[in-house]
Amino acid sequence: MTELASPQRPKRPEYRNINAFKDLTTYRMTPAAWVSILHRASGVIMFLLMPFVIWMFDTSISSEISFEKFKAAFNIGMLGLPGFIWKLVALALIWGYLHHFIAGIRHLWMDASHSAVTKEFGKSSALTTLALSIALTLVLGAKLFGLY
Repeated sequence: MTELASPQRPKRPEYRNINAFKDLTTYRMTPAAWVSILHRASGVIMFLLMPFVIWMFDTSISSEISFEKFKAAFNIGMLGLPGFIWKLVALALIWGYLHHFIAGIRHLWMDASHSAVTKEFGKSSALTTLALSIALTLVLGAKLFGLY
């Protein structure tokens, strides 16, 4: 038998997994990656703070006395924690809701519009999502802490 000469194929690129200990410290994430990670984190925050949300809702609408108890929790404190700690928990919940909502609208827009699936739109919409969620959180946080 005779061997047939096979043409030389170009070398294929080598793909490898990221080493969590060496590569993650030098890996530069895009704004879209940050928004995606924060979208998941905000969902977890909202899920974990659900008992706090239910307590706030129940306490604020039950009666006038329970509403005063609700206000005192944020002004004076409760369970051995000062009021500003509870305000920070509420601020984390505010950020979680705002970011999750705005990032969800971004994802829905990208799912519905095929022209929105570009690298440029991904970057600009991610930066807009981050800016809006942080700006709205600062505005509502200023109101929560009594700055206006």
